[in-house]
Amino acid sequence: MSQTDQKTDHAPAPAGGSKLTSLVEEAQAGNRAAFEQLMSHFQKDIFRMVYYRTRSTMDAEDLTQEVFMQAYKNISSLKAVDRFRSWLFQIALNRIRDFNRKKRFRNLFSAFGDTRETAKTPAGASDQPEALDNLMARDFWKQIELFLNKLSRMEREVFLLRFVDHLSIKEISQALAKSESTVKTHLYRSISKFKTEHSIHQLLQEGVA
Repeated sequence: MSQTDQKTDHAPAPAGGSKLTSLVEEAQAGNRAAFEQLMSHFQKDIFRMVYYRTRSTMDAEDLTQEVFMQAYKNISSLKAVDRFRSWLFQIALNRIRDFNRKKRFRNLFSAFGDTRETAKTPAGASDQPEALDNLMARDFWKQIELFLNKLSRMEREVFLLRFVDHLSIKEISQALAKSESTVKTHLYRSISKFKTEHSIHQLLQEGVA
């Protein structure tokens, strides 16, 4: 199920809340076609989320596939069907964390050079999510990377989930298994720090990103 293979000629139009709920219920009952519709609906969001955190098209495709495979395997355990979206992002976050742990472990055995892909641009421009095209500008990305490194782990995750992945406070709370008040606190802190990043704001005003 690569990023290309998963696309079909009959991809459903964006579904409303009630439609998504029905699809989740059908998927829980073993309807594979219903799950494929859910996958088609959320695939771009999950791929973009993973890609933003790995900056590798290949890794993002692999991890996105793993996310949906795990979701399909465990969807019957989802008790609140209206939480499917946040549950899916929670799976993605866990897969990314596992991936990063394994990557750090492998890097311990790299005698020469930096094997990380975090600073690389994917080989094919056509593979990049449309929403990230402008973000790959070298200077802008460098400043964003510096800013994210200044945040605590929770501040960084909340900031990305809110402004890159466009999750609501409630969905972030569910995905991270944290209270909404905790999410709001970390979001407020990250926004406050972002406001002090004058170099990023200047690049935005210049139209670089």
